[in-house]
Amino acid sequence: MIAMFAALTAIGAFIKIPLPVVPFTLQIIFVFLAGSLLGSRNGLQSQLVYIGVGLVGLPVFTQGGGITYVLQPTFGFLIGFALAALVIGLMIERVDKPTKKHFIGANIVGLMIIYGVAVPYLYVSLNFWLHVKTSWSHIFVVGFLNSIVADFCLAIASAFLAERLYKVFNSAKSLKIVKVERENV
Repeated sequence: MIAMFAALTAIGAFIKIPLPVVPFTLQIIFVFLAGSLLGSRNGLQSQLVYIGVGLVGLPVFTQGGGITYVLQPTFGFLIGFALAALVIGLMIERVDKPTKKHFIGANIVGLMIIYGVAVPYLYVSLNFWLHVKTSWSHIFVVGFLNSIVADFCLAIASAFLAERLYKVFNSAKSLKIVKVERENV
């Protein structure tokens, strides 16, 4: 499942609307679902696998891949993805029977984490590494305002989807645990 969500995140990178500096992609859906359905540890690992595969050179990011991608203005979003999957998973794991409101709340917190990491990273990357002098107001527009409304809608939609899929994922986990217990007896 970790590899599957890493692959889905990579696919989401190529379903995009090109915007100046930061393209709008569907990756965030798979980040929300990874945290919600895989849990904190596995959700984080799925995003780390995705980032790792891209950093070793496979072109799975929106603009290619390779170790130098850490200097790209959008790399902060990838860091935010990993942290968001972790926190979303932690929030959902703390609830015995999560409902829509739990998934929505966790996704909104995850969204804030993504933007909380990505926007400052975008500013630092453009101003210090790429020497493209830009203001915080410009960064706010291209890194936040251009896509926050759509991402917020995706957070809500992903929460509804996660609620429906959560039961399936949990029953699969339960069957696996029972099978392992029977094998150990």
